Amino acid sequence: MEEFIYQTEQFADTRILRYKIPGFDQLELKDKILIYYLHEAALSGRDIIWDQNYAYNLTVRKTLEEILLHYNGNKDNDQYNKFLTYAKRVFVSNGIHHHYSTEKIIPGFSKDYFIELINNSPDANFPLRGTEEINDFIKFMITILFDPQTAEKRVNLSADSDLAKESANNFYKNVSQEEVIAFYDSIRKPDDDYPISYGLNSQLEKSNNIIKENVWSAIGMYGPAIQEILNWLKKALSVANSELQREIISKLIAFYETGDLRLFDEYNILWVQDTISNVDFTNGFIEVYGDPFGLKGSYQSMVSITDNESIERVRKISAKASYFEKNMPFNPDYKKEAVTGISARAIHVAALAGDNSPTPPLGVNLPNSDWIRKDHGSKSVTITNIALAHHQANLQSSIAEEFACNKETLQWIKDYGFISNNLHTDLHEIIGHGSGQLKPGVDDMAVTLKNYASVIEETRADLIALYFIMDSTIMEMGLLPNLSAAKTQYNQYINNGLMLQLQRIEPGKNIEQTHMRNRQLIAAKVFEMGKDENIIEKKAVDGKTCFVIHNYARLRELFGELLMEVQRIKSEGDYNTAKNLVENYGIEVDQELLAEVHQRFKKLGVPPFSAFINPVFIPVVLNDRIVDVKVEYPDDFLEQMLYYAKRYSFLPQIN
Repeated sequence: MEEFIYQTEQFADTRILRYKIPGFDQLELKDKILIYYLHEAALSGRDIIWDQNYAYNLTVRKTLEEILLHYNGNKDNDQYNKFLTYAKRVFVSNGIHHHYSTEKIIPGFSKDYFIELINNSPDANFPLRGTEEINDFIKFMITILFDPQTAEKRVNLSADSDLAKESANNFYKNVSQEEVIAFYDSIRKPDDDYPISYGLNSQLEKSNNIIKENVWSAIGMYGPAIQEILNWLKKALSVANSELQREIISKLIAFYETGDLRLFDEYNILWVQDTISNVDFTNGFIEVYGDPFGLKGSYQSMVSITDNESIERVRKISAKASYFEKNMPFNPDYKKEAVTGISARAIHVAALAGDNSPTPPLGVNLPNSDWIRKDHGSKSVTITNIALAHHQANLQSSIAEEFACNKETLQWIKDYGFISNNLHTDLHEIIGHGSGQLKPGVDDMAVTLKNYASVIEETRADLIALYFIMDSTIMEMGLLPNLSAAKTQYNQYINNGLMLQLQRIEPGKNIEQTHMRNRQLIAAKVFEMGKDENIIEKKAVDGKTCFVIHNYARLRELFGELLMEVQRIKSEGDYNTAKNLVENYGIEVDQELLAEVHQRFKKLGVPPFSAFINPVFIPVVLNDRIVDVKVEYPDDFLEQMLYYAKRYSFLPQIN
């Protein structure tokens, strides 16, 4: 592991990392084959996330790919290097909008150079052919790529905007915000205790004054890609770990074949029950961060194996779920009477696709349906090998030295930073998302809190992690070595929420991304709550801004007080308070501090974002049978993107 090269390159605001799959070579052949089949199923849906992110993303991608493959002009110049950087940024984001800010990425090269690139790619198979068509195509593409007003933002969460019309994603077509809300209000069943996730797997379109859902299924929208997913899922049935896993795969197949969301619920209920399979996976339309209404699920897939070295830590946490629920610092009416089926896993990812790639999360908690969580439980996953890759890459930088307030907190970060971050992720996913309940009669968050639902839920989960990481039970369970390790997480969280994450914001801009909003909301709110007591002090150390925590115990109490209110907001569906909290604390950026943070990171030479090159699985075939599966670790990001284009392109480029 020490000889493994984690970072391969960096460009613009992104560094490219790799991750290893510990223990893959020691797996049984059946498990290796299962991973290979599920990996192929995952990548077969790659086109879907591109099209979901923007209606013309596939056309843009195809154009970039053809230029990269066939341009025969001079490549040794600044304009071509800027083209390469733009292409890589688009590949990182699965489209022309930044994966984090969701704002449009404007090319650094000129319009005239773009025309030259196309005209000097004679063997390219551009989406349109012929002189007249190619000229029209160039004009069209120049508007798509260069006009800052066209498709300005993939996800517009502004309270003053029409969230449907002013978001460039492809979830809504020719419909307004009012029409979206009215449509789903009309089909929901108010007294349904087991509601489906309305709209999760469809595009909502108005055509000839008729509003309808274009369902994503094998016989509907995205059919060619979903059929490829199905081909590989059906192969996976033959090597499933257990009868339960065969049922899980079979139910997912049935869902993809029909688009019936009841079947997706049944798949999730079965998936939650599988806590022992060494190889696990998710595949489907899952997270809703890409939709301002929190309804539409982005395509994503993750294939993993159990991390046996870390599994004991997460099992200890899940075993104590009832203790954590009982001791939540909020209204008892909003606590679960009985904690059902919270299971946790520590994993090494083996394959990532869709919205999970090439920028994967550090942890997940699924399913998202509140009633399934309440009645059947949830499964929380901490992703060890991705966290390790980030950690190893960060060791090469000097971020801790630059932003630590004093020698003591710097030493804490070096000693406890990695373990405290991992524990925060564990508590966030296992306890945070798995806790609490809605007040009887209150609809799902997507209905009540609308565009603020996701940020409120992430705020709630983070607050729970922060509140309990200082709990004495954590030390008694052996999850942290001492109280200084818990304090390290408080220092890192406040520092990140108020300052470090600003490296990801362009000058003059405010915060758009959900997780960044929730982190600033928490840090800014408790800073204000504790101001009279000087709990957190903003000060200058050697001319550099620093946030110093003077009373960790009192800060924990403030986290608990804020958690009480955030849980009430969720449980009661209090839209107005949610709006006020997010708008007042989670969005607006201190531009002076932002400029300082940018200057300090520029000195370090560390980009704010990371993306990953994925491993490649190569089946060894003898007499028409797979006798082994080898794993290789490529080191060229652009090469992998072009390979994916050749191997996993199933949807049409022009919509």
